[in-house]
Amino acid sequence: MKTGLTLGLLLLLFLWYLSFSATRLDRLHHRVETSWANLDGLLQRRAAVALELAHSELADPASSLILMAAAYQAREADMRGRSFAESGLSSALKLLHGDLEGQSPSAEKALLEELSLLTEKIKVGVAIHLDAVARTISVRKKIVFKLFRLAGTAPLPITHEFEDDDL
Repeated sequence: MKTGLTLGLLLLLFLWYLSFSATRLDRLHHRVETSWANLDGLLQRRAAVALELAHSELADPASSLILMAAAYQAREADMRGRSFAESGLSSALKLLHGDLEGQSPSAEKALLEELSLLTEKIKVGVAIHLDAVARTISVRKKIVFKLFRLAGTAPLPITHEFEDDDL
């Protein structure tokens, strides 16, 4: 009788552990999704500011054309081409920043300040997203999660190449 009660209690404790672990993994996946959604919103806003800069008289026509093409490509890229498009936009913005080093534009100063703030927010957003992905992957590597398939059908989170860029 005592052995059956002990085994039942151990089984109940083990089932609670599995349920707790599955819930934890679900929260980690949710964290990855929300961090990506936040980062995506910031990247979309950066592309919009880049378009505003391209339409302004801040840069020469050639730089403006390059920036405009990169911004449109970044805004409309699908998930497969997103890394390439965001890296291209980062490069175009660096070119524009290099062109503006000696100038002090007054009308577009607000756009440049907003772009600077967005760049800082994107750096933080990338760090948060990379941390969420790393934690989720490390938890999913544990044997308990693999053996009992606690991840279900959720895809393994990935990082994008542009997240390693120096913004």
